[in-house]
Amino acid sequence: MGLDIYAGTLTRYYSHNWKTVVQQWAEENGYTFNRIAPDGEFADDEEELSPAEVQAAVENWRDQILSAISQPGQPPCAPWLEDNEKPYYTDKPDWDAFGAMLLVAACRTYEEPVPPTVEKDWDFWEHPLIARLASDEERVWSLFRGATWWLPLTDSFLFQGPLPTDDQTMIATLGGLRKELEKLNQLAWQADEDTILDWADTEGYPVDGTIDADGQYSKADIPEHTQYDTQSLAKFAFSMFWRAMRFAEEQQVPILLDY
Repeated sequence: MGLDIYAGTLTRYYSHNWKTVVQQWAEENGYTFNRIAPDGEFADDEEELSPAEVQAAVENWRDQILSAISQPGQPPCAPWLEDNEKPYYTDKPDWDAFGAMLLVAACRTYEEPVPPTVEKDWDFWEHPLIARLASDEERVWSLFRGATWWLPLTDSFLFQGPLPTDDQTMIATLGGLRKELEKLNQLAWQADEDTILDWADTEGYPVDGTIDADGQYSKADIPEHTQYDTQSLAKFAFSMFWRAMRFAEEQQVPILLDY
């Protein structure tokens, strides 16, 4: 399964009122695209609640989560607005780039050299430095602890909790994610924001094919890529996370990893 990043309301997400960048590209270029759910079924065939029912369920979940994490004697966490209309941001770093970003963070944290390349479809969680930082009790990064949701809160939290679907995941906050991304940039690149935002367009995976004049996609004479430039992939993923974080902060919406 690929990895997409989504920043927007949970109502839009669970109402399927959003499209991945691959879906958007397919529609713009006249291709048919079907999303496949983890169980192998077409995602569009899933039984759906109405947007109003989804919003009610999400708001109930939101209020319970915020009540559970509010500190005694402190004002309760302010709820974010849920609806089916607020804009959203999405992009597709995929797993190899996400792993490259973690590898750069781990190498820089422990002052080890960054490997120049990573293998296609590599199991990055098995890398010794990534595994080390994932279990480091003195350096707790939500990105290394399996977080897949970041709520629009300024305080740093990291906890395992139920999703609106009753599945369990690690949940963190935008405030914590910002600190982690700023720390990674400080360790690895010291890049300004304009440069960071550009990386989503200038860095990343090698081009595997071309679009001919007649609109046909061709991979003729293009060798299969089995290794990727570590730093380029890391910057590519970092830019997408930075863009998602900035968007989520402006719109006051959560960030989710979709896969």
